[in-house]
Amino acid sequence: RQTVWRGLHLDLSKDYPPGEKITWWAFSSCTTSLSVLESDLYLGNVGTRTLFSIETINGLIIRSHSHFTTEDEILLLSGTFLEVKSQLNPAPDLHVIHLQQKIPPHVLLEPPFESIS
Repeated sequence: RQTVWRGLHLDLSKDYPPGEKITWWAFSSCTTSLSVLESDLYLGNVGTRTLFSIETINGLIIRSHSHFTTEDEILLLSGTFLEVKSQLNPAPDLHVIHLQQKIPPHVLLEPPFESIS
């Protein structure tokens, strides 16, 4: 497992109650570096924000493929299945949500072909 971070300029706390299981269908860009999130582009220090702390089991390191090589970017693939573990509201406009990636209980994406031996 690896902890990665994702910041958004929204309050998503009501959409992520503890115990909820959620599938992220979009590819999601994350980082292993909290200092990257200090940029207003990602999370910043003011305004309404949500910071996801994600325990991932198969995030892809894409540093060598990214235009931003210093951002320690990790890509979560489409169909990432997550469980909401907890929430924290350390400041009036900052919501921290702890997610843990799980193996889904059902197949989310079927391979189009059988594997070739």
